[in-house]
Amino acid sequence: MDERGATVAVDARVGHAGTRIDLDDVTRRYRVGDVDVTAIEGVNLHVDEASFVVILGPSGCGKTTLLNMIGALDAPTSGSVVVGGVDLTHATQAARAAVRRTTVSFIFQTFNLFPGLTAYENVKFGADAARRPGAGERAAQALARVGLGERLRHFPHQLSGGEQQRVAIARALATGNPILLADEPTGELDFRTGVQILEVLEEQARAGMTVLVVTHNREIARVADRVIELSSGRIVADGPPPGGRARIADLQW
Repeated sequence: MDERGATVAVDARVGHAGTRIDLDDVTRRYRVGDVDVTAIEGVNLHVDEASFVVILGPSGCGKTTLLNMIGALDAPTSGSVVVGGVDLTHATQAARAAVRRTTVSFIFQTFNLFPGLTAYENVKFGADAARRPGAGERAAQALARVGLGERLRHFPHQLSGGEQQRVAIARALATGNPILLADEPTGELDFRTGVQILEVLEEQARAGMTVLVVTHNREIARVADRVIELSSGRIVADGPPPGGRARIADLQW
């Protein structure tokens, strides 16, 4: 079977509702000592079809907080968050865990790999957690897709930072979940590998997945279907890339 095909793409049974994201008037505040810090304020965001979306902005603008609420890792102080047809606003921990298992997959900036597991075992863990059939095959094919087919038996400490990031990406792909949330997925990668990863993410969006990429890199935003720009916790721009969508082959950074 072609490793570039459906084996590492979103499961075919996932429909329109599975990729829908709705945030209405969402605010998230944190208490830091005696001070209330507003990370997100009055955000309205709706993604109703499979697409490649970039959330763009500088450090501290609220990008990761927004991603964490969509991914059922955090809850809003006010407003509502509905992902894949599930209202997460006041959801129980069990309901949130179910969404993380079956609907959203994360690519964390800090990798979050298990140090005692091989690359293959780390990726297989993701497929097992999502309760996908053929977890072992999915893991091997996802690793091959990100260029690590020869590194399956290596432990994280035996891999470079870029290779660890690719393992994290393969783990997310192997779940087959319909929404992929990526926090600076190319941040630890050289340009050539970063381009390869963007090609993988774009391919998943074309196969029916909703891909949300958080980045401060405006060059990456050029290849998105939609760019949502944040500043000080608010959306200040939302639409296609200025000048139209570019080809990945035209990127430079």
